[in-house]
Amino acid sequence: MAGTALIVAVIVLCSLLVLPGVLGFHMYHVLSGSMEPAIPVGSLLYVKDVPPEDVEEEDIIAFYSSLEDGGIITHRVTENHVVSGTFDTKGDANDGEDPTPVPYDNYIGLVVGKLPYMGKLLTVMTTFYGKIAAACVVALGALLNFIGKR
Repeated sequence: MAGTALIVAVIVLCSLLVLPGVLGFHMYHVLSGSMEPAIPVGSLLYVKDVPPEDVEEEDIIAFYSSLEDGGIITHRVTENHVVSGTFDTKGDANDGEDPTPVPYDNYIGLVVGKLPYMGKLLTVMTTFYGKIAAACVVALGALLNFIGKR
């Protein structure tokens, strides 16, 4: 029983990483508290490609801080300027709106799901040592199943 539970746990965690990508979602791990309490630090975010024109006020979007540095920010839209192709955004925990509008070119997508505190764990699982640990847990689960059947 314990062996099966370990194997199922690894399969579920791996599914959280693999299936969304297959279904067209981007996944990001939240590193800052600018969107707390709505999105806690360490959360795993699922971001869907949605046309920028369809984004509405109060939606949460992911975007590049600049195309040069590639840093990703997740903030709430306060206004979508379709004519100029920009968003006004604000982090929930920040005092004021972001100082510069976000051009549509920097937009990644709409945040459609979150798993609080799971981003850190799943990020670790994608490292070399995380993969080794997952394989060891599966091997331990198989061993426990084998021992349990004897």
